Amino acid sequence: MADRPANALRRAYWRSFVEGVGICWPVLSGLLILQAALGSIIGLIEGWGIGQGVYFAFITGLTVGYGDLVPTGILTRCLTVLIGFCGIALTGMVAALAVKSFQAVARH
Repeated sequence: MADRPANALRRAYWRSFVEGVGICWPVLSGLLILQAALGSIIGLIEGWGIGQGVYFAFITGLTVGYGDLVPTGILTRCLTVLIGFCGIALTGMVAALAVKSFQAVARH
């Protein structure tokens, strides 16, 4: 690996990463759609609107959690837990793809 130029390594890494995303795309897009849908539902129930609900879903799913929007109902809190699980799964898949791409480049 040390004898390959840095640009060639970067290209190989991104090629492998994009290939992995292409394979996992149905699951990744499903998680993104589920997060957006759950956020929209929460936004409507809580009276925030769809845009704020989707914002809440992605801030929660990415585990940022600013705290500017907080669900108050039992149903919306349960849906928020599902958003959190979707976000963890999404983050884990992207991290796994990144590691797999790095390993593929390191082997060759």
